[in-house]
Amino acid sequence: MDTSVARKTNVPDFATAYYLLEGLKEISVDYLFCNFGTDHAPIIDEMAHRRRRGEPMPTVVRCPHENTAAHMAAGYALVTGRGQGVLVHVDVGTANTANGMHNLFRSRLPVLLMAGKAPYTVNDELVGSRDTYVHFVQEPFDQASLVRPYLKWEWTLPSGVVVKEALRRAASIMQSEPCGPVYLMMQRETLTQHWRADEIRRYTGEQFAATSAGGADPELVAALADKILNAENPILITGYAGRHERGSHAIDALAQFAGIAVYEANMTNNISHDSPCFVGFTADKAVPDADVGLLVDVDVPWFPSDVQPNDKAFWAHIDIDTLKPGSPMWTFPGNMRMQGDSGRILDQVLHALKAKATPRFKEAAATRLKHIKAVRDERIARAAKLAADKGRPGAINPHYLTAELAKLLDDQDMIFNEGVTNAAAVLMQIPRRVPNTTVRAGGGGLGWSGGTALGAKLAAPDRLAVQICGDGGFYFGNPSSVFAVAQQYKLPILTVVMDNTGWNAVKQSVLRVYPEGEAKSANGFEAELAPNVHFTKVAEAFGAYGEEVSDPAEVPAALARCVKEVRGSRAALLHARVTRL
Repeated sequence: MDTSVARKTNVPDFATAYYLLEGLKEISVDYLFCNFGTDHAPIIDEMAHRRRRGEPMPTVVRCPHENTAAHMAAGYALVTGRGQGVLVHVDVGTANTANGMHNLFRSRLPVLLMAGKAPYTVNDELVGSRDTYVHFVQEPFDQASLVRPYLKWEWTLPSGVVVKEALRRAASIMQSEPCGPVYLMMQRETLTQHWRADEIRRYTGEQFAATSAGGADPELVAALADKILNAENPILITGYAGRHERGSHAIDALAQFAGIAVYEANMTNNISHDSPCFVGFTADKAVPDADVGLLVDVDVPWFPSDVQPNDKAFWAHIDIDTLKPGSPMWTFPGNMRMQGDSGRILDQVLHALKAKATPRFKEAAATRLKHIKAVRDERIARAAKLAADKGRPGAINPHYLTAELAKLLDDQDMIFNEGVTNAAAVLMQIPRRVPNTTVRAGGGGLGWSGGTALGAKLAAPDRLAVQICGDGGFYFGNPSSVFAVAQQYKLPILTVVMDNTGWNAVKQSVLRVYPEGEAKSANGFEAELAPNVHFTKVAEAFGAYGEEVSDPAEVPAALARCVKEVRGSRAALLHARVTRL
């Protein structure tokens, strides 16, 4: 052992960083998505130490940008349900993850974010003291404030003797529903402290188990069943029930039995679109006429500025997160709120409803199902009509583009839909039979789809991961970092950039607020981006296949070539010039 280290620390066995890596494996952190800095010297040294000793530790994935690291953790958790570790550099690295933590928090995905802190000793009193310029400028008064709005828990490790207890606590909180990010900060001096193995208290998963979501109060279930039994025009709106397969199946079963039209509003995790009761992605026209409504795992069922429900309607909110405490204002109607596992609760409701169903109810439900089929058929016909318009050279119709992509995808393939204003085309033209195979970030932070696709690919290597974004989102996503990781770790993803040369969301926002304003008169929306960029060059710089297409006639073949490359283990990017801003 290095005597200079032992001289400055506690009784020597192993450093805190050694036990940290061991503890991470004990809480099922298999991967560390890392962007290293000076604060990680003890961890890096102990990584080498554990490798030499042949001892397990998480696999390191080095990400050139923290945005990639955070969203890779999101993609992995999305597929597996298990939160992984993200390791970044003090305050600046934490700041670069804030966009990702926002998205993870709003998407209810677990992640253990870890960062160093500037060393607290200055005169070499302890191993790890300050020894470079940045140690004096990277110590804010409140480092956690950079991400605190998006955390379930935060702590600064006070001593290495409790490192495993801290990890167990972090894991149980991030994995408890609603899941979400937690944050652990560690200073170098703490990480270099040495402790005997018998001084480090160990905890099992059973001692620190995460809380699981349960069912609902039987009295509430019975009351809701009565409301549905007497409903004339019931509807169900969901947004993320598809994150668990049971939730999707329960919605379908209840809807078919009771004749309930199902909408997926502002979706983050899709339910199965194969259900005969699934009628589309906006309930705006149905909400005012509904007499009983079920809000099931949904954050924004409609925009109150555009839609007003019937004051006499009865609304039941069934959600893992009924009160939305992470949002200061959330005022959608809720005559009854049942927090828990939506799949379990809806199964309870269906069971109660079947016990009470009368011939009159069954006849009414059958009549509603006929109407629902007509609405569903109309939506499918409308999608086909939109896709039939191919657009023109230099202005490919996004509906046509995504409809052609759909022909090349398997049921289990995963779509990461960051199309923003073109996201609706993705949803309409790529219907999904399998739940949780089309995903949108629950948050508003652009630049998430590339990293999330990488993390999902890491978790499910046999499935195709497709990133769909606009040119604006592509910029935000730090694409050089995304394609660097794809190359280094052999994670081939397909990226489709729908380039409309600007921020259409910005333009549309101006028009909604000022439909006949000065900006419209001048055609000046401050939304135009560079028109002659060749995004394929970014992908090609990292060994990926790149192809640009502007003629609708070339779309099917171009997509087929890109998909073939990805299925052959090479990342690919299709730069499609779609209808302009």
